[in-house]
Amino acid sequence: MGSITHLDEYGHPKMVDVGAKDPTERMAKACGWIILPRSVYDVVCRGEAPKGDVLKIAELAGIMAAKRTWELIPLCHNIRIDHVEVRCELDEKRSGIRVTSDVSAREVTGVEMEALTAVTVALLTIYDMCKGIDKGMYFEDIHLVEKSGGKSGHYVWKGQEVREGD
Repeated sequence: MGSITHLDEYGHPKMVDVGAKDPTERMAKACGWIILPRSVYDVVCRGEAPKGDVLKIAELAGIMAAKRTWELIPLCHNIRIDHVEVRCELDEKRSGIRVTSDVSAREVTGVEMEALTAVTVALLTIYDMCKGIDKGMYFEDIHLVEKSGGKSGHYVWKGQEVREGD
């Protein structure tokens, strides 16, 4: 099983040894959506959710999640993140909220998982804060938008339906 990086020769999980790698600039961007029933969307727009400011709390939750990704995803490295930004944007036409994250670090491993975790936890936070109003929300289109740095180089998502701002 030598070609599988996270298993040893006996099939046991292992963390990849990155100790000999030189730090390089790493960056990742991710995004995702939560689609809301109109009743929930209107409450969020008016800032009247019973649990508080949904968008700001979700942004903070996403930042906190990026910093703790190594505790949530097995075999992720604990890295020093230089920058995390999470933004929640209302979209009336879709009756939804678009969450984006930008993560950067000068490290020996990438920050894609941190960017994706930030988006996912922010989306889950929105759901949690609004489920008392209506549980009929759903997630959609969570993906890595772009990443740079490291052995695999620069990546830009070229999905079938690129959304504005991706």
